[in-house]
Amino acid sequence: MQEKPAFKNLFARKRCIIPADGFYEWKKVGKAKQPMRIMKSGEPFAFAGLFDSWTSPEGEKVHTCTIITTQPNGVVSDIHDRMPVILREQDEHLWLNRDQFDADLLQSLLIPYDESKMRAYPVSAMVGSPKNDTHECIKEISDPA
Repeated sequence: MQEKPAFKNLFARKRCIIPADGFYEWKKVGKAKQPMRIMKSGEPFAFAGLFDSWTSPEGEKVHTCTIITTQPNGVVSDIHDRMPVILREQDEHLWLNRDQFDADLLQSLLIPYDESKMRAYPVSAMVGSPKNDTHECIKEISDPA
């Protein structure tokens, strides 16, 4: 965060949280990929993010954001080689405080979330299409095959 020019200034002044109640990664199972829903104890949480606004060459205002990733915890490690940073609830205010810029302190928040408070389970492949926005996308399936 502190070294890459694209993120350095955003890390200093444009931190945000992105609310979620789960996320998906695809686990390689043989030659196939099984979508997995990963969640934190069934309650909403906040991803650590960065945002920016800029003007395109055509004069259009563009708003962007990114979710910061870190190495995976034990729940995610056999599914993917990284995971989004999930902030602990008590750290959200610090992350959002624009007057706070102790780079080392902020960097210390960008760690894998406590795996004992998370779970992952297989879901239907229908989650792979943005056309599907139903409860079925988060329903655990018993037989991934």
